[in-house]
Amino acid sequence: MKTIGIDIGGTQIRLGIFDEERNLIDVFKTDNNRTLGGEGNMDKLIQYMEEKNEEYGAIGIASPGPLDLKNGKILNPPNLYGWDNFEIVKYLKEKTGLPAAINNDGNLAGLAEARIGAGKGYDSVIFIGMSTGMGGSFVYKGELINGAHCNTAEFYNVIVCDDPYHHGSANPGSLNEIAGGAAMERLATEAFGKQMFAKDLFQEYYKGNQKAIDILEKTSEALAKGISNIYYTIDPDVYVIGGSIGLNNKWYVEKVIEKAKKYLVDPDICVTYSQFGDDAGLFGAMLAAEDLLK
Repeated sequence: MKTIGIDIGGTQIRLGIFDEERNLIDVFKTDNNRTLGGEGNMDKLIQYMEEKNEEYGAIGIASPGPLDLKNGKILNPPNLYGWDNFEIVKYLKEKTGLPAAINNDGNLAGLAEARIGAGKGYDSVIFIGMSTGMGGSFVYKGELINGAHCNTAEFYNVIVCDDPYHHGSANPGSLNEIAGGAAMERLATEAFGKQMFAKDLFQEYYKGNQKAIDILEKTSEALAKGISNIYYTIDPDVYVIGGSIGLNNKWYVEKVIEKAKKYLVDPDICVTYSQFGDDAGLFGAMLAAEDLLK
């Protein structure tokens, strides 16, 4: 019996079909159409499932937050237009007759890495997704730790400096607002006086541009403080790094870790990199579906 993993993004939605051995055997990709909202976009996935005519056991969903896990609801993610208060679990159950479960995309990416990926074999695993935003999760002995309000390991909102900038629900001076990819772009655009993307900032760094050097020193210091905060609250066995910025710039991660060590009692920390890369959310969603069948 196959399981379904769904990974919802602001621009693209992916559906993965997994066999009984957890192999990803088929992927369907579609644009997240803003005019269709949650129901219309899910209908495209349901149609694809029906056309494949497979026997499915359950559906797992990886979604940006905030979420209402108890009621299976997407609340008001800033990058999902027309999805507010969408009872996605209920909708999929009614349309497909299958059990379904949802969790934060960062949480499920971390679950995949902890159970069957780069963190396998460790009891205590922290996943940090370094991409446009800063994502994270905490998995202990193979189980996600969500917390009372599903805010455990929401590292994006950990305050690391007194910078006043913020947007949406993010705290001023938080990790996301200082060290995420969007934050890098904001800082670089201000410094260079023109539109800059994260990749442009790194290219300028490689050229030895002092503005770029200063920005990446600032962002890496902020992230180092974030790492130290995690160290003193959770003290995990291993940190698994994912996300496009972390995976494509491992030297930058190494810089962050070296900076973090000056804040740590025992600087011998274990860091590794995501095994599943961009597919981590899909694999985590598959595991969430698999858990429903236990």
